[in-house]
Amino acid sequence: MQRHSLKKLRILLTAGLMATAIWGSLGFSRPDDWTERIIKALEKFTNNYPQEKVYLHLDKDYYASGENIWFSAYLTLNDLPALGARNLYAELRDGKGAIVQKELLLVNEGGAAGQFALPENMKPGLYQIRAYTAWMLNYDSTFLFYKNIQVLDPKTGKGGDESTAAKDYAVQFFPEGGDLIADVNSLVAFKAIDQNGYPLKVAGAVRNSKDEQVAVIETQHDGMGTFELKPVAGESYKAVVATAGGQQKTIGLPAVKSSGIALKVYNRGARIFYLTGFNGLAPDINELLLIATMQNQVIYKANLNISEGKVSGLIPAAQIPTGIITLTLFDQKGTPLSERLVYVTQKNDQIEYFLDPQELNKGPRQRTELVLQVPDSMRGRISASVTDADQVGFDPLGNNIVSNTLLTSDIHGYVHNPAWYFRNDSASTLQALDLVMLTNGWRRFSWQQILQDKYPQIKYPYEQGINISGKATGAGGRLITDGNVNFLIKIPVDSSSAFASAPVSPDGSFQLNNLFYNDTANVYFQGSAAGKAGRTVDVTFDRHFFDVYANVKTPIPLLPPPPLDNRILKNYLATVVESNSVNRRINNRTIQLQGVDVTAKKPTEAETTEKRYANGMFSGGNAMTFDLTNENPTSFNVFQYLQARVPGLQITGDISNPVLSWRGGAPGIYLDQMPVDIGTVSSIPMQDVALIKVFRPPFMGGIGGGNGAIAIWTRRGGDNKPDPNVKGLELLKKGGYKIIKEFYSPDYSVRKAVHELPDKRLTLFWSPNLVVDSTNHTARLIFYNNDNTKNFRVVVEGMDQFGRVGRIEKNF
Repeated sequence: MQRHSLKKLRILLTAGLMATAIWGSLGFSRPDDWTERIIKALEKFTNNYPQEKVYLHLDKDYYASGENIWFSAYLTLNDLPALGARNLYAELRDGKGAIVQKELLLVNEGGAAGQFALPENMKPGLYQIRAYTAWMLNYDSTFLFYKNIQVLDPKTGKGGDESTAAKDYAVQFFPEGGDLIADVNSLVAFKAIDQNGYPLKVAGAVRNSKDEQVAVIETQHDGMGTFELKPVAGESYKAVVATAGGQQKTIGLPAVKSSGIALKVYNRGARIFYLTGFNGLAPDINELLLIATMQNQVIYKANLNISEGKVSGLIPAAQIPTGIITLTLFDQKGTPLSERLVYVTQKNDQIEYFLDPQELNKGPRQRTELVLQVPDSMRGRISASVTDADQVGFDPLGNNIVSNTLLTSDIHGYVHNPAWYFRNDSASTLQALDLVMLTNGWRRFSWQQILQDKYPQIKYPYEQGINISGKATGAGGRLITDGNVNFLIKIPVDSSSAFASAPVSPDGSFQLNNLFYNDTANVYFQGSAAGKAGRTVDVTFDRHFFDVYANVKTPIPLLPPPPLDNRILKNYLATVVESNSVNRRINNRTIQLQGVDVTAKKPTEAETTEKRYANGMFSGGNAMTFDLTNENPTSFNVFQYLQARVPGLQITGDISNPVLSWRGGAPGIYLDQMPVDIGTVSSIPMQDVALIKVFRPPFMGGIGGGNGAIAIWTRRGGDNKPDPNVKGLELLKKGGYKIIKEFYSPDYSVRKAVHELPDKRLTLFWSPNLVVDSTNHTARLIFYNNDNTKNFRVVVEGMDQFGRVGRIEKNF
């Protein structure tokens, strides 16, 4: 029977307290104020600073220009579905950290659906998806969600800058418990990676200052391994290692401490044995406290007395849910002396799914119906994708909902091929998983900080909607301390409107919180001071962090993906080229039928925005044209808007002051057909831009046009019509929740003109949130095949109301 994590943790907490009582009856000192102070510090942190996590399930592992990235988001708070969360932010960033797309998604019942549309002219290369909430930004950025993807050029097969052959490598050493202590036998773990961040096999030896060999180094799994060492006081040690290619390095080991204490752990599955090794401790270090925590909850504690010699014990683990336990040893001052991560694996902690065909047809455009059986008690979110198994490769060892939830989201550092550790529960797999525990650290909080009552500074609130805030000032910039800011909010996408008023606080600030709307809102506003009728009030708005497009350094290596099978890749790219061609015909609303042309009416040349704005040398020409008069772009400025849209144009660096390059030189910049500098254009709000033309080199309209040109026109009166029903109010355009397009899934039982086009879909079915029949506890995946697919790959991932996760992958 599957067990609920929350219920198990409660049981375990009781068991831990019982264990403490048993230790006391065996002669260990009973808890006193200093031990309770440590426990209460953690309780305060857990209660006041809950931890959010995000995971994204994508429909595929890699993409080509012109495709869509479909994803389903799972959001948890303290490892339970975050039912109160509303805002989720997702970004697509290139290899240099520049944001090329971003979305604000509405979260409901702990989940959200999202999509990135990759333009056909998108620059190929390595990209990274980052997903997070505002609350998560208050903590270490390592714990945001990151997903590396590769975008390929479907015509050339290129994936951008190819990874360079590793020319260098690094090896790190991690003594168990934290330190090397003189005369204490220690297990030392190591981790070797090449310059690209991939694990590397090394071999060698540990030598002392006399150049005597004292230990052997040999990689056991993914660049990791261990060796035993009993360091001598006053001695220094070095590791002499070499790669398979013969590249040798000499690396110093951590310095040996003359005194200290270290934890040594033996994980036996149902029982976790621990042993403290120490030497040269001060006389006042006698009573110690061992705490075991999981998900920031104390699940075990024991008071230890050093005067009785080497102190050892065991933690019963049969009822502990799958995940990471942190063992920490404290002295009476509350100083953490030693720490060790331990992984617990239980067989029945994942949701078990069963997937079988109700109707399986692999002929062209034939209907298939798959039935997913879920546990009777499950309530939660399930996402599913079906792809062409012969044309879409996949990474079977990449991060998934199980490895992310149970492993990578709780440790600091990169884990290579995380799904490998969940393939089975063999001794070799568990041993390799312990190597991950030895070479990675827990960094969600600092014991030293919380024991001194120093907690994270909350800069970003827990958002439950869209917030508008700012300051109200009067003449001379004097703060308005009593008054209101009144709003008329109009949503063009659904023609809705609402009135609102925000009172001004004594410090001049105002807030309008928890708004919900899609796309973009036209926010008309006017400030008023109490008892000051007719007095001018200036309103300035705070800039939300999501409006900033500065490059962000990633804490997770942007690694090139594993090499793809050439045959699969060739078929995949050829199909994408055909699919893009079909999509262009659909989007242009021109469909060629048997003897019949159905063509949408196109505007005449006189009606186009370009005809009204561009003239002289700026009209016509070899250029890409972007008409923004009917768009509501969410880009920060023109340069961010153009990123990845123009082949050959390189836009790098800070988006507010970018570096432009085309054919080795900088293109000219023109505003309303006059030459300007980059800074002038970067500060223009996108809602003021009517038209952009990017002229390919050479451009003959100005001096130095050998590297092309970027021409921008600002809106004229006819393209910036004021709302006739709103007079005397100023306007703020405020972005809202992204409208997610519906996944295209044709129904070939109904005859439509569009069905005459070739069907080259590679993702045949996608659902970010499957509907489960509560009566028979099943969900159905119903889809029609394309013209070519012979085998289906189905991936289903889900999370229940208790935060348990499950996954099934199956080929048909």
